[in-house]
Amino acid sequence: MDQFKEIEAFVAVAQLGSFVKAADKLGLSKAMVSRQVSELEARLGVRLMQRSTRRLSLSDAGAEYLQRCVQILAELADANAAVSAGAVQAQGLLKITAPVTFGIRHLAPLWGEFLRVHPRVELEVNLNDRVVDLIEEGYGLAVRIGQLASSTLVARRIASARLLLCASPRYLQQAAPIRELADLVQHDVIAYSYLATGEQWHFSGPEGARSITVHPRLRSNSGDTCRAAALADQGVVFQPGFLVGEDLKAGRLVQILPQYAGPELDISVVYASRQHLSHKVRAMVEFLATAFAQAGRF
Repeated sequence: MDQFKEIEAFVAVAQLGSFVKAADKLGLSKAMVSRQVSELEARLGVRLMQRSTRRLSLSDAGAEYLQRCVQILAELADANAAVSAGAVQAQGLLKITAPVTFGIRHLAPLWGEFLRVHPRVELEVNLNDRVVDLIEEGYGLAVRIGQLASSTLVARRIASARLLLCASPRYLQQAAPIRELADLVQHDVIAYSYLATGEQWHFSGPEGARSITVHPRLRSNSGDTCRAAALADQGVVFQPGFLVGEDLKAGRLVQILPQYAGPELDISVVYASRQHLSHKVRAMVEFLATAFAQAGRF
């Protein structure tokens, strides 16, 4: 049996977590997919998956093999595209992952233009605030915000965003004055659960680096939820300019202690380090870099 078919079956089962779903995706019977994976294991002489009636999981060898197989299949797709007619054009399916709020507010308006310029590309955009494994989950690239973990991935910075301390005018009128960072401990705080530093907020001010530990009244893994609570006069938020910038300009929110600057977060496009980058990934990287060239910092 064709080993590439076996690999395709293995990758589909591993990524979808189900022989039935993999069979539907590949247009095969469940028995055929199961046979392909079993023959691949026999060929390799190693168990790739642990099977039970309730659960399917990868063995350690299977997890490592999956990463390599996903890259092999991607390279094969790129190689096929490179020798096909019109190979100089970006073409094929490109899977992208990005943070929810930034994806809705600043990326969603761009996809139509990209598809117009690159009519042979199909996009699958998934918004998620967790850090996605690009290789294992089959993504061509990701947009990420904040400090990037050391990895074999390539990152290109396209913009940045400053974390801003702010609250609604009505909340500030009703609450005790905030004259210094220490005053925040007496206030209602709305915290973003995925902030890398947790409930310790860092600033740089006239006297240098400062930090304060807050005790949130409301926590959320959604920046939009934090913003909505602040607009509803529920407390102080520490959110990036791409989320609260328009509210500050319109006066719906007011910046607090502007002499204390929050951290600046890089906004980067991240993709796998390959010797031969596909046309579609290269096109998207350049498109996003150009689109945000004027933005600079949010």
